Amino acid sequence: MDTQTSSQSAISLPDQIGLIVLEDCFHFPGCYLPLYIFEQRYRLMLEHALNGSRMFAVGTTVDGKLLPVTTAGLIRASKKREDGTSHVMLYGVSRVRYTGWVQEKPFRIATIEPVTTVTQSTEEKLHEMKDKALKLLPSPVEAGEGMRKLHSLLTAVDCPEAICDILTFHFVRNAETAGKILTERRLEDRYDALLDELHTLQSPDWES
Repeated sequence: MDTQTSSQSAISLPDQIGLIVLEDCFHFPGCYLPLYIFEQRYRLMLEHALNGSRMFAVGTTVDGKLLPVTTAGLIRASKKREDGTSHVMLYGVSRVRYTGWVQEKPFRIATIEPVTTVTQSTEEKLHEMKDKALKLLPSPVEAGEGMRKLHSLLTAVDCPEAICDILTFHFVRNAETAGKILTERRLEDRYDALLDELHTLQSPDWES
């Protein structure tokens, strides 16, 4: 029987959330996504979030279709410019699934429910998959400064689910693979997709 992982965020989720809809933009729990808010409808959405839960999400479209799962994000920083645009840093809190629509204009607001990650593997097996993925990364000694900082971050993370999300966010550029990992509930299947992608990225000059 599937069992739930224990790495769900302690941050409370709202019942509904505003969306920025972008093509092939994938946000994952535990990751920071910088955004530049310039469209008027999304300026309104940002104001709506700041006056409420301080949360919104990036609704991702692939081939014109909105994925049913996204990551609810918490606004960690928001700096408004004189021209009305804003620079925002969004921290991924939890996978969520859309359950309905409160409004579609001027910006989308969806009702949501959390997506619980499940696994059939032992903790030992999950850590083996995590270690296998980490070994496919470039050596921090040979790589650039960005890779060294990422390695330093990853050494402080013990959770296999979090590692899978962080590596996907930073290294998976294939939209189909990223979409599969974002929407898949089973952690083992996420790792299978991630490991396949990391293997394809192996090259002597691969850097972050």
